[in-house]
Amino acid sequence: MIKKSKHYGQIRVVMLDGITYGGFNVVDIEKLHRETGIPVIVVMRSYPDFEKIKSALEYFSDGKKRWTIIAKAGKIEKIAGGKGRNPIYIQKAGIGLESVKKIIQLTSIRSNIPEPLRVAHLIATGIILGESRGKA
Repeated sequence: MIKKSKHYGQIRVVMLDGITYGGFNVVDIEKLHRETGIPVIVVMRSYPDFEKIKSALEYFSDGKKRWTIIAKAGKIEKIAGGKGRNPIYIQKAGIGLESVKKIIQLTSIRSNIPEPLRVAHLIATGIILGESRGKA
């Protein structure tokens, strides 16, 4: 989808709010970077509870495969949130830590979460619920 976008040449980084979506569908951030050539930054508000994740994955026939993708996503690093707010946790592919820190600081205007993720969350919850619940 990214490579087929007419905006592909303008995309400088892919930001994800975690690496699991909709029932533990896992994004392989290394593969995403490799196939698009675009750096990937995963942002998390809190450190993941890996024991709970492993336990939940036991209910999936391909749970071990999903866990492997999660495990290979790389080290989770704690960094300052935007504008000196609460810290956030990140994972990255195809980009250095100092560049990630600069991007987070530049794009975190209204909260410690980067604006692209905050706005995407507002839009998605607005579509699903009719309005945001204020967690963006």
